[in-house]
Amino acid sequence: MFRFRSRFVKMRMPWLASSLICGSLVLSFLLVDSRSVSALPIPSNSVRAIPAFARKYGMPCSSCHEVWPKLTAFGQQFKDNGYQMGNEKDAPIYQNPGYWPVTFRITPNWHRENTNRVAVDGTPGEASITTHGFDWSGLDFHTAGTLAKNITFYVLPSSDNTGKFHFEAVWGRLDNLAGSPWLNIKFGKFELDNLHSEKRIVTLSSVGGSYQNYHFQPLVSPGSSATNPVVAETSYTFGIGDNQIGVEWMGHSKDDRTRISASVLSSNDGQPGLTTSRGYDGYFAASRAFEVGSLGLQRVGGFAYLGQAPTYFQFSSGGAGIGGTGIGNKGFYRAGFIGMWYVKKLDVTTMFFHGWDSAFLATGTRAIDPLPTGAQSPTWNGGLIESHLTFNPQFILINRYELIRMSRQVFATNPSNFGDIDVGTIGFRYYPFISSRAGFAFHTEYSIKRQRGAAPTTGLDLNTSSLMFGFDFAY
Repeated sequence: MFRFRSRFVKMRMPWLASSLICGSLVLSFLLVDSRSVSALPIPSNSVRAIPAFARKYGMPCSSCHEVWPKLTAFGQQFKDNGYQMGNEKDAPIYQNPGYWPVTFRITPNWHRENTNRVAVDGTPGEASITTHGFDWSGLDFHTAGTLAKNITFYVLPSSDNTGKFHFEAVWGRLDNLAGSPWLNIKFGKFELDNLHSEKRIVTLSSVGGSYQNYHFQPLVSPGSSATNPVVAETSYTFGIGDNQIGVEWMGHSKDDRTRISASVLSSNDGQPGLTTSRGYDGYFAASRAFEVGSLGLQRVGGFAYLGQAPTYFQFSSGGAGIGGTGIGNKGFYRAGFIGMWYVKKLDVTTMFFHGWDSAFLATGTRAIDPLPTGAQSPTWNGGLIESHLTFNPQFILINRYELIRMSRQVFATNPSNFGDIDVGTIGFRYYPFISSRAGFAFHTEYSIKRQRGAAPTTGLDLNTSSLMFGFDFAY
């Protein structure tokens, strides 16, 4: 049971949250642009929060979440142990009258989007476009738990806001093999063992609802109305924040202070049907947690993704490559270090990120062809600092800054800062109640992104921003 530290906080927090909500609505309407067109959709983020577990064990959601969907250390240990408490309620035959092993989540919202340079017909070929209006997010259906002792499952059908469904996660896991927490095997489509989980992100807007470092791919060359009319990213698709398909070994100490994992994954960025090549990737992560006096549990770790992608298809039909016959694989990698620091109610996550791509992947060149003149393998470094001030389990302030800096361009003639990214995000979430039945949050967020030289045809900076207010609920 959580208790607030002062009666003043108890009395003032609902008033403060109400004031911030009203203020955000006023701000939203003040920022409305009368020249807007129809609102753009908020993407589905497939964020994880499962009240079904709280209902099963008769515990409040705050037992496992600092604020949902963000996990506490206890919540992380419960997850690592295969969603098991180690008591008689773990068995699937145990049925609390209030237990329903399915959770759905959706977020009706109002949002405003702006992009300062969008390719349009006519001269000068770019225009600033603002959209705003009422909308809703995609829908997630979570079902997870135990099939038997130490056999865990998770299935997540997820849709965008048009109702188009796909499977975001489908996996089974053998837990505590030979009675050891160091032997856990997961098989299927799952989130990588990222300490800073994008699936548990507490920001939801179209700009701030993902981590830029997890999905960054270098731009090839600046846009130009004369020679290269559209600025483009590298030719293959990959995101370390995307759920991948494969098998994972994960081990942890009994107190979950030490964690280590290794995965073998199909080289298709989590897509079904073996659509690209017959290659495999590897992902490795490890971390260690430690107490620092009364400040709380700190954790540091590292991760590395070693991947490959085909550069052309061995066979084609009707001019299109035949799925699964991609060859001429070339490599890429992503690696980094992360620290999660707690000072009582304040937590700060810091991350350093480094990436490298083969010049063949960066330029879209087949492995059997010569590279374009001046082509080189791009490298870049990134950073993230994200803070949360959790006044109590019902109210949290959010702040995040991300940056990406190119250290070597795809072409030596590109400007040295071409493609560099800066993103700032602020927001808050207020939870009017905490229960074992459901979750509900008033969500307000503003996020802005600048990418150097990424305008479609002029080669100027591309700025995008998103303001969002919504009701985020799960049951």
